[in-house]
This record gives sequence, C-alpha cells and structure tokens, in this order.
Amino acid sequence: MKFGVALSGCHPALHLDVAVAADELGYESVWMAEHLVFPVDMSGSPHPGEDLPPVPPSTPVFDAFAWLAHLAAKTERVRLGTNVYLLGLRHPFAAARAVQTLDQVSNGRSLLGVGAGWLRQEWMAAGLDPATRGRRLDEALAVCRRLWTEEVIEHHGEFFEFGPVMFEPKPVQKPHPPIHVGGDSDAALRRAARHDGWYGLQATPEGVAGALARLREMRRAAGRDAEPFEVTVGAVPHDSGDLARWEEAGVDRLVVSPWTRSREAVEALRRFADRFLD
Repeated sequence: MKFGVALSGCHPALHLDVAVAADELGYESVWMAEHLVFPVDMSGSPHPGEDLPPVPPSTPVFDAFAWLAHLAAKTERVRLGTNVYLLGLRHPFAAARAVQTLDQVSNGRSLLGVGAGWLRQEWMAAGLDPATRGRRLDEALAVCRRLWTEEVIEHHGEFFEFGPVMFEPKPVQKPHPPIHVGGDSDAALRRAARHDGWYGLQATPEGVAGALARLREMRRAAGRDAEPFEVTVGAVPHDSGDLARWEEAGVDRLVVSPWTRSREAVEALRRFADRFLD
C-alpha cells in the first residue's frame, strides 16, 4: 500500500511543512485539490448522497501547478498530484504546459488527477456549458497526450481547433505523467478505464470493490486490462485490520489526512507513519 497526503485537509499556510514532513517520513505522494473559481451561489457535492457543497465560496484557492512546483523545490522524493484538476475548464495548451512544467521541475514526480467537475456553476461562471464538461475533458486530454508525445500535431475537434504546432520540452515521465480520473459516476469510471488510474470517492472498502468490478469490465472492453492501473482512495485506516480490508478491495494508494486541526498535521503524520509506514 502506498500512502499519500491530502493537502486540502489543512490550512494552506502549512502545506509546505506538511509536504516536507511527508517527504522525510516516507509518504509516497502529496495531493492538492483544485478549482478555478467558486461562485457565491453553489449547489451539489462531489460526494455520493450529499447535496450541499463541501466548502464555502470563500475557501482559499491557488493555482495547483504553481503551488506544487513550489513544493517540488523544497522536497526530494515525494510525488506531487492533483485531486483533481479541472482540465476541461482550460485550453489544452495551457493545461499541457502546466503539467509538463511541474514534471520538469520535479524531475518526473508529477501525478495528474483529473475530473469533469461537480460544480456546474463554476463552468457557467467561466462561460462554458456544464453539459459539455465530460466531452470537453475527453477532448482536452486527447490533445494533451498528443502534445506530450508527438513531435508535431494539429487538431480539428468539437471544442478545439488548431493547425500544426510543436510542444517542447516533453515531460520527463514517458510517455507522459500518469493520468488518474476522479469520480464515482459511470461516466467517470468509463473515463478512468481508458487511462492510468482511478481516484475514487467511495467511503468503504465494499464500495470500492464494487466499483472496481465494473472498472475491470470496462478496461477489458477498452482493451487495456493488461496495462498497469492504480487505484487511489481518500481514507484513513484505523488499524491494521482496516488497512487489510482496503488492500483486499484492490486499493493501491490511500490518501490520508490523519489530523483534526491543521496545527496538529505534522505531528499526526509522524504518528501515522510510526503505525503504518515501513
């Protein structure tokens, strides 16, 4: 089992301390949540069965890749991921450049978690139709993958259109940084099946096991069942038996925030490492 750390679980003023501690203590990765903007009037939730937004519109928001590049300069080993980046809200040139730059400055430590987004009002504020967010994300991802791997590309799609361009330098990781798709909907699972990993919001090992059974079928249908695939879930195991249940469900990485107050985050990471990290 790999262990990541959810930076969104603590105040941004402590993100650097938490990332450095995670690097020193042997955590595999740190993950940063991302939004472009929060409209004052919000509705919905990324969590199944919940209707209210999990954060107020006054929540501090930063550019994820600039922030992670700052953390990359202060760490040596820990990987740096987004959970999740709303890539469909951006032009793929801008998104591909942000990911490539982080991968370069971190010497190949970036992890790209993406999602279509649950906040419809955010898309409307950006002047985009939220009904298109899945299709825009799929097309933007396809363009990014080509920018990261091909010498010259041109594209004529539903949302993006451009003649021949070059995109250098390529990311350090080959063929590109791993793409993990977040979300529990059927559309999110189908999208994850076509990429390198799934970032689930399921709250129980049983829920994850059920989603993974569907994912395996989708990957077989997509012809990708023989390729590497990582399963990531945000959860904090309570004991070794709880950890074993997540492992048996098929989870490869747990992203944790084992504290109740931000000021306790670093010490809580130390205690958690003593219990669960080799």
